[in-house]
Amino acid sequence: MSSDPWGRVDETGTVYVRTSEGEQVVGSWQAGTPEEALAYFERKYEGLVVEIGLLEKRVKTTDLSSKDATAAIDHLRTQVDEHHAVGDLAALRTRLDALVATVDSRREERKVQKAKQTDEAKQAKEKLVAEAEELAQSEQWRSAGERLRALVDTWKGLPRLDRKSDDELWHRFSHARSAFSKRRKAHFASLDAQREDARKVKEKLVAEAESLSGSTEWGDTAARYRDLMTEWKAAGRAQREAEDELWGRFRGAQDVFFAARSATFAERDAEQGENLKLKEELATEAEKLVPVTDLKAARAAFRSINERWEAIGHVPRDARPKVEGRVHAVERALQEAEESEWRRTNPEARARAAGLTGQLQAAVDKLRGQIDTARASGNNARADKLSRELEGRQALLDQALKGLEEFGG
Repeated sequence: MSSDPWGRVDETGTVYVRTSEGEQVVGSWQAGTPEEALAYFERKYEGLVVEIGLLEKRVKTTDLSSKDATAAIDHLRTQVDEHHAVGDLAALRTRLDALVATVDSRREERKVQKAKQTDEAKQAKEKLVAEAEELAQSEQWRSAGERLRALVDTWKGLPRLDRKSDDELWHRFSHARSAFSKRRKAHFASLDAQREDARKVKEKLVAEAESLSGSTEWGDTAARYRDLMTEWKAAGRAQREAEDELWGRFRGAQDVFFAARSATFAERDAEQGENLKLKEELATEAEKLVPVTDLKAARAAFRSINERWEAIGHVPRDARPKVEGRVHAVERALQEAEESEWRRTNPEARARAAGLTGQLQAAVDKLRGQIDTARASGNNARADKLSRELEGRQALLDQALKGLEEFGG
């Protein structure tokens, strides 16, 4: 018979292990010596020690689930309880009991952690839902749409909640996205309709602009182009491709018209510049007629100048007042000379002037006599009043005498 502190082999080859409850049969050994039998079952014990050690390490250092850990512990406990090994089986049970406590503790920790994570995930999802519902009312179509897509990616990265809570929050989240998409779709549909209306209006404006491009009614057509531009701006924008194509045609039509107008005006300006030189020469010729010495010759010369003036044509608008003013001044000088000649040679006018002069002279003489009488009688107030009246009559008399001189007497 052979034995050690934890087991023995009897003479029949039966192997026993010592426990606190007494000896327990481990197995039977017939193939070798008792020492070999004990060594074999001691190695089985060491194998259990290694397995328990590995499980302890997995529980402490990995994310082994409580379920899998418990199953592994139960499996090892069964092997220990079946007494198929020689060694301190009680120590192994103690280690397994401690491992059960560790697993239970970690299960509670994970439960608390999971509850915390679930609460955080719920708060995060509620925050996402609130933001999505706010964005659903936005009209910042691009930025709001991009933000909603980013919220979806964030949502996918969060843990799932219990089915009821997760479904409720997802329903709100999805509804907000759908509401935004519906509003955005309606907005762009309306925008497309407006742009189509703008395209139709602008096609008509382009057609009219192109029809006017060959016009030579410079003033009226330029004014109409300004009106067309105002209508163009008021029509709004068409679709980008159509807008660019229509604008190119519209601008092209305007360019054709205004280029032709500019060429015509340049030619006209050159012609009017030559006309101005000719009229300035005529104005200089006319100014030589003043002062008038021979009225008849001056009138004939001025008629010749005027006929040549009318034949020349237009001059630049800004130069017109000055050159025409020079000729008008000569014309006024001739008119004044004619009026003076008429007054000098008109007997009826001379007689009327002489009669008026005589009447005024008589009135002045009479007033002087009345003043002298008033002074002599001491009525100075009347004399002063008559003196003021005399001043007015004397002024009229002086003017009449000057006019009479123009008649040669």
